[in-house]
Amino acid sequence: MDPFIRSDQYHFIKQQTQILINGHSTVNDGNVLQALKSLAKEKVVQLFEELTEEQEELIQPIINVQDTADAEKFLATIVPYVVPFKTVSQQAIKKLFPKAKKLKVPAMEDMDLREISYLSWIDEGSSKKYLVAMLDNKLVGLQGSFKRIQQKGICALCNKHEEVGLFLTEKKGEVRDTFIKKGNYICIDSLKCNQNLTSVDKLHEFIERVKK
Repeated sequence: MDPFIRSDQYHFIKQQTQILINGHSTVNDGNVLQALKSLAKEKVVQLFEELTEEQEELIQPIINVQDTADAEKFLATIVPYVVPFKTVSQQAIKKLFPKAKKLKVPAMEDMDLREISYLSWIDEGSSKKYLVAMLDNKLVGLQGSFKRIQQKGICALCNKHEEVGLFLTEKKGEVRDTFIKKGNYICIDSLKCNQNLTSVDKLHEFIERVKK
């Protein structure tokens, strides 16, 4: 069976296992627990437009998760079927940012590509943050100034309360000597952000809005 689970879907499934763990530790009513199991499975199945019988059999055991050990065992069975982020050469990534001279790109071979829905890093020298993602089956790149703030905030990508910074892109306006800035607060730690992502909708919305 080929990998069929996106990274964000895997993290959603992981979130559901935690909900089941919490339920079993706090609820004694069997009917409530059964409803919780059914809801967890239903939500996971709905992540996919269509599942084969084999794929559904892989997901089915989520209803058996009661504690952390169960969750780890279940997640270990589905990890091999997580689709990794596309491996891209450093040269291909640099082509996405033609104006960025001497761009330092992180080594993808050091990453668990099944953990990420997008690739991002900060160039401390220029105080810029770079973001690479797949949008409409095409690799796209964003670069913008990045300023850390001294307090936690809601990330525009993962929608979680984390350490964030203000990411801003800038391009020339239609009127001479004017510029248009677009952006929002996003996680400083892109790996943590990726692990928080349970849907790529906000990631794609952010890219589309900023690139307009």
